[in-house]
Amino acid sequence: MALIQERRLVTAIPGPASQELMARKRAAVASGVATTMPVFAAEASGGIVRDVDGNQLIDLGSGIAVTTVGVSAPRVVEAVAAQAAAYTHTCFMVTPYEPYVAVAEALNRLTPGDHEKRTALFSSGAEAVENAVKIARAHTGRQAVVVFDHAYHGRTNLTMAMTAKAMPYKHGFGPFSPEVYRAPMSYPFRDGVKDGQVAAERALDVIDKQVGAANLAAVVIEPIQGEGGFIVPADGFLAAIARWCAENGVVFVADEVQSGFARTGAMYACEHEGVVPDLVVTAKGVADGLPLSAVTGRAAIMDAAHASGLGGTYGGNPLACAAALATIEIIEADGLVARARELEALMLDRLHRLAAADPRVGDVRGRGAMIAIELVDADGAPDAALAKRLASACHAEGVIVLTCGTWGNVIRFLPPLTISDDLLHEAFDVLTTALQEA
Repeated sequence: MALIQERRLVTAIPGPASQELMARKRAAVASGVATTMPVFAAEASGGIVRDVDGNQLIDLGSGIAVTTVGVSAPRVVEAVAAQAAAYTHTCFMVTPYEPYVAVAEALNRLTPGDHEKRTALFSSGAEAVENAVKIARAHTGRQAVVVFDHAYHGRTNLTMAMTAKAMPYKHGFGPFSPEVYRAPMSYPFRDGVKDGQVAAERALDVIDKQVGAANLAAVVIEPIQGEGGFIVPADGFLAAIARWCAENGVVFVADEVQSGFARTGAMYACEHEGVVPDLVVTAKGVADGLPLSAVTGRAAIMDAAHASGLGGTYGGNPLACAAALATIEIIEADGLVARARELEALMLDRLHRLAAADPRVGDVRGRGAMIAIELVDADGAPDAALAKRLASACHAEGVIVLTCGTWGNVIRFLPPLTISDDLLHEAFDVLTTALQEA
């Protein structure tokens, strides 16, 4: 690691250099671009981010589930440097190049199912989700799209329509794309329904009544919801929705932007329930921080779009493709899928003990290195104020944590899979103290 893997505070958070840079940001950057942390990064590696004041912070955010193999992993850096020396861009749609094809081949292999597949590469998660909808519409000849309560799918016009939470993602930015419908999500902690089949029947009843299978191009779902609160649906929910889609000629799209690429202790979260989607959306962790996303799926569906109907100037940029190939090599060679399951055991043990001692921790949930706690008040209602105080207290003590959830009352933990047990335990020691004092 380029940095010694230890938490170190040499100034208050934020320090003077970060405060100076924040003043420059306020003067130069649009105010709509907010930041979670009040510090500016200078260097990062493994599970540590060093700020411009020399403070070293334990990273339990991974750039929102992006730096899965650790920030600037040496093998990724070497691959990107070699690619940059060869060429940085030609546009795959003009003069194609082998790394794009190699990434497509890898994703065809790694995504669930052994059927014939095709892949198209893009730059962001929202762009890939939008293209998945385009592909589904081209394949089915239908227009409607169903998404779920608490969903987050992006910030483009179509994906804002698909996203559930108004503030900060949608408020004031409409009107939005039409033909997007919302069904109830399985949320065992809140709805009390532990039977996934029962929860699915409730959702399918809404879909049948409000949309109808004959009008429906795609059902798009996060197998584990991200911004919505790391909601893990009841066992059987995903499989029941997928079966209904198959029976009715509806394209089942797994949005694995946040939950995919080894994050949950499987390459893709839908594998935990044995679900094979028609289309899978990949982004975030696929290229260790370089902008890359993908739609991968059944060949007959993927090939439905006409020639030049898919693409984009930067989609599958060669530097990002080199990073993705190195990231895949690291995940497979270093056993990081299994490592995610080890981190799950460690985090769940710490958090269940915390919940047993403090009733404000209403729920502990997640898979792999995608774990969260939902904070509640004495009546069990969402406590966003506590979540905000707890996150701020962790930040002040040099631990990066993120909030999420429809009500803003969830703290999520997304450590890089390369983080050490000792560093993770130290971070949870800080969390425990912060919760006691909050």
